[in-house]
Amino acid sequence: MANTNDKVIPKEFLWGGAVTSFQTEGAWNEGGKGPSIVDARPVPENHSDWKVAIDFYNRYKEDIALFKDLGFNAYRTSISWSRIIPDGEGEINEEGLTFYDDLFDEMLANGIQPVITLYHFDLPLALAEKYNGFASRKVVDLFERYARVVFERYAGKVKYWLTFNEQNLVLTNTHHWGAILPDDNQEAFRYQVTHNAFIAHAKAVKALHELVPGGKMAGMVTYLTTYPATSKPEDTIANLKAKELLNDFYFDVFAHGEYPSYITSNLHSKGIMPVFEEGDAELLKENTVDYLSISYYQSQTVKHIPGNEGALISGVTPNPNLKTNEWGWAIDPMGLRVALKDMYARYRLPIFITENGIGAREELDENNTVDDQYRIDYLKGHIQQMKLAMEEGVDVFGYLMWGSTDILSSKGEMKKRYGFVFVNRDETDLRDMKRYKKKSFDWFKKVTASNGTVL
Repeated sequence: MANTNDKVIPKEFLWGGAVTSFQTEGAWNEGGKGPSIVDARPVPENHSDWKVAIDFYNRYKEDIALFKDLGFNAYRTSISWSRIIPDGEGEINEEGLTFYDDLFDEMLANGIQPVITLYHFDLPLALAEKYNGFASRKVVDLFERYARVVFERYAGKVKYWLTFNEQNLVLTNTHHWGAILPDDNQEAFRYQVTHNAFIAHAKAVKALHELVPGGKMAGMVTYLTTYPATSKPEDTIANLKAKELLNDFYFDVFAHGEYPSYITSNLHSKGIMPVFEEGDAELLKENTVDYLSISYYQSQTVKHIPGNEGALISGVTPNPNLKTNEWGWAIDPMGLRVALKDMYARYRLPIFITENGIGAREELDENNTVDDQYRIDYLKGHIQQMKLAMEEGVDVFGYLMWGSTDILSSKGEMKKRYGFVFVNRDETDLRDMKRYKKKSFDWFKKVTASNGTVL
């Protein structure tokens, strides 16, 4: 059989980049925006706050021109809930809505489809302080209200939506959903917040399908491919159990609309099944997703640890067979193919890769550029494995790299750079924030121009 790899990507495939509002926009208290939990985070030494970020709020036209030059036909960002409803529950801020109108119009005018995340770890601060975030069903209902406001406003401009960024992190990182752990019964609390996030997600799916004809909603996870640490059967079982809690639980609810039995049996045996309010089961069942979305960066191994069976997720360890970046993240392009094949075999839903990239310390050289061949090698390897998965029958309809321009990392590090475009600022010195093209810029331009045939 002839190699079809060069023809495997459909011509309507989505190529682009992905960011968040809080890592790019700045203007943290401009345009009527209220504070979010991100704005209230303590800033560690040698890190940045979020007040200016890369000033996308004021410079988006310049950046979108660069994205057009790159050949992007899609760009993912998030809407800041506190820019739309400053306290999360009160009056709607028209100035905030207008900003995203203008942003989406500029993207569309340049042939770039907005791919929009409703929530990326930036709850309005008032909802965290007043209700303990998504620990409260009140916040679930307020999220639905916010979602309906933006669906109605942008119905003609945005087709592809995601509810929560990396929703599988809710179980281990409830603080990203504005929920602070209690002193006791923490596991029960974690699962209740996880359930509330599922209900908020389902309410948003329902609202989108009601309000946006042709609108497509995803469930998203940060996919950690895992392998058994050895060929011992105990490690294989440990790996399966870790995978269930890291990835499968969320996809099973997104795609099948119900909790899988490996979760319910465990929760019932511990007596910590979350409270299902009347109608919850039906809501989940009737509002499944249109596609699945992942961020993918790395893989790990899992080993059986005797006596550790009660741990939430146990035995996840680095893979000694893989190189890592300087932050210790394993570089494993084939792990992306493993993820894609497994997801498609289980769910038969289209897949959108909405984050993939590599962070590195970088500064401009004497030619005002960055020779980031390592980024080209990283992205090329992952795109090649994506193409092989597609050749093997997996339905992937888009690939977004993480960053596009350099942005603040999720912890406020400017030194951890991901983009095709160098942004001239560091953690504490804003410099002039001028944009400079890296070596990878011209490489990715060829990728998009050839629809992935030239790597």
